[in-house]
Amino acid sequence: MNAQIALILGQDGITNGAVYALLALSILLVFTVTRVLFIPQGEFVAFGALTMAALQAGTPTRMVWLLAGFAVAEFLADAIAARRRTGNLHIGPWMIIKLMYPFALAALLYALPLASLPMVLRALLALAILVPMGPQLYRLFFQPIASASTLVLLIVSIAVHLALVGLGLLIFGPEGARTDPFSDVSFPLGPININSQAIWVVLVSLILIVVLYTFFERTMYGKALRAAAFNRLGARLMGISPTLAGKATFFLAALIGTVSGILIAPITTIYFDSGFLISLKGFVGSIIGGLVSYPIAAAGAVLVGLIEAFSAFWASAYKDIIVFTLIIPVLVWRSLKSHHVEEEDDE
Repeated sequence: MNAQIALILGQDGITNGAVYALLALSILLVFTVTRVLFIPQGEFVAFGALTMAALQAGTPTRMVWLLAGFAVAEFLADAIAARRRTGNLHIGPWMIIKLMYPFALAALLYALPLASLPMVLRALLALAILVPMGPQLYRLFFQPIASASTLVLLIVSIAVHLALVGLGLLIFGPEGARTDPFSDVSFPLGPININSQAIWVVLVSLILIVVLYTFFERTMYGKALRAAAFNRLGARLMGISPTLAGKATFFLAALIGTVSGILIAPITTIYFDSGFLISLKGFVGSIIGGLVSYPIAAAGAVLVGLIEAFSAFWASAYKDIIVFTLIIPVLVWRSLKSHHVEEEDDE
């Protein structure tokens, strides 16, 4: 170990930590608002990278048909709910738009010369395919059981994760994929060269964090989500819809996961099941934040990235074990620090 190696490992750690920080923030956001530990967060990372690779190869990805299947199921669920609520089969214009969107997007994908499109447009297409799946997942799997216990929500989250992994294998196959970098430029910094892709990852991550901060601090919808996170019952009494809050948080989680996948796709080979380990490291960061503090969760995620990078140098075979072992002292410290309060049984 010398200064040059330490700087290289630090660059890798900060790059990975920036992605883990985004995932930690999204996991924390979803949990505080909906009480759902969003395990399928990692699938958006993997699917984002693999969808970007498919578009780069000029192949219209079959993910759009999964989006269409979810749209049909959501349409039927909304129609049945409206029938039970009003006694009439009421189909609103927004329901029609949501139903037709994936089919219009599929027609666009098959019409465009995907391989010759600029990378920015391919990234926008990947976002257009995957981000709407976030609210769809909430509507189909979590909204009907929104009042259930945290354990039930966790079990459903695990089931959705396993189903999406299987669908990912069916859609993308077992082969991994890696996309072209956003740019090949490197910048000398002392004894090392800073990879421009690493700069892209850190820069986009910082922009997303600033945008999220501005959204939650300056906008009405952001303040409504914060209110739902701090006091669900009080927010409901103030007229804030839990359904809207849930769909909004899942939308943001899908957006962050897909962007993260697009960012890391040029750095490492991604497989259909790679997302679980990536999101689990973001989850370690959110645990360090106590599933409460956004700044501490982001700092913890960057720490996870640095520890992972240096562990890969000293003990490559055990780097994941070392990272996940971080949870133990954090949980012990928090258990000693907090006061246990017995929960009252619901009458």
